[in-house]
Amino acid sequence: MAFMEGRVFIVDDDAAVRTVLRRILDGAGYEVAEADDAFQALDRLDAQPPDAVLLDIKMPGMDGFGLLENLQQRELAIPVVILTGHGDEFTARECLEAGAAAYLRKPPDRSDLLIAIRGAVAQGRLAQAEGGIEEPPPLLGDSLILRRLREEIARVAPSRATVLVQGESGTGKELVARRLHHLSSRARAPFIRVNCAAIPEELIESELFGHEKGSFTGAHRRQRGKFVQANGGTIFLDEIGDMSLKTQAKVLRVLQDGEVEPVGAEKPFTVDVRVIAATNKDLVAEVEAERFREDLYYRLAVVVLRPPPLRDHTEDIDELVQHLTNHFCQEYNRRTKKWTSPALRQLKQHKWPGNVRELKNVIERAVIMELDEEIKRVDVPAGPDAGDALQSLLSATSLQEFQRQAERAYLVHQLERNGWNVAATARAIDTPRSNLYKKMQAYEIHREDS
Repeated sequence: MAFMEGRVFIVDDDAAVRTVLRRILDGAGYEVAEADDAFQALDRLDAQPPDAVLLDIKMPGMDGFGLLENLQQRELAIPVVILTGHGDEFTARECLEAGAAAYLRKPPDRSDLLIAIRGAVAQGRLAQAEGGIEEPPPLLGDSLILRRLREEIARVAPSRATVLVQGESGTGKELVARRLHHLSSRARAPFIRVNCAAIPEELIESELFGHEKGSFTGAHRRQRGKFVQANGGTIFLDEIGDMSLKTQAKVLRVLQDGEVEPVGAEKPFTVDVRVIAATNKDLVAEVEAERFREDLYYRLAVVVLRPPPLRDHTEDIDELVQHLTNHFCQEYNRRTKKWTSPALRQLKQHKWPGNVRELKNVIERAVIMELDEEIKRVDVPAGPDAGDALQSLLSATSLQEFQRQAERAYLVHQLERNGWNVAATARAIDTPRSNLYKKMQAYEIHREDS
């Protein structure tokens, strides 16, 4: 989407923690404000509500739960991500039952933090939309492959069919899902997004299907699951390739029978929900590896839509660049900027491993940093082509050097494929996350390598 990522308010009494969080969020394109106690936060949140709040639990005076309760009493519909160093499974359930959008333990993994904040910001913007049907951003581009995708969406949207959206990170899978919902008869009903990779395994069943009060230790109140919240509308199961086999079996039951059984409930009840799922994994390969249920795959893949990687429709880059540049100039109150031919040529020659999301970040940075009306330079590493990369490997002076270069290139490629989400990459290549971090440190791998 072509706008600033969002406004996030940090509430934590530890100045060092706030500094670290601010740096992470600033670097990801968020506008950040902060407070060191709940009372100061309430005054500022009333005056200018952000898109999301990142909140510590243990604070002097009013704690995080008190602030969360105050926000609800004041009817401030601001999604809250709880971040605490004093957490366990009981605390996690307590946070989610109290209305938090997500729960993270200190110190958070950078990727997990950004996933949680991105989801909370999206939830907040959806809740703040005033009446009517909010028009999702368009799928820009006049290439044949984009025209066909728009036609497929228009044909599929009015049906009740489940849809599987498969594509690389940054290609716009959620945008496809939102357009399917918008063009359907369910457009005025809820669109509920669930990031299957961001919810801990021990909590995902309760999050998806809900639970009854007293159904387990810490279940102090009844919780409506995401499928119930989406009743009459659409549920978008993002990153479904990361869902456990146990949870897959329960999702299959919803698709087969339309029945949801909350944890601790005496009997299931019926829901009317359209399911759209998305993944950047090859689910056929996951089925063959017995990591994904074959019966669930065929239930989901009634229709498969594939938003293309940017390298497959580079003829659309001119339109995308113009649209995004105009938007960011307006967003940052800058005079309209034009791109020189060499700068545009450089954009078209780049491989775009991060796809449209990466292009958006490059353009935003250029609008901010370029003082002239013409953008003559752009911070996009040209990178060697495949032949140069192979030649570099073959020119290694020893087997050890070849192995080192090959392993580093493989890790960079896999991190790019998974949007530089370390946890997702570690799962994709079947290695512990701690081992991947050690390899990245040893090979000095940074996101700038893409």
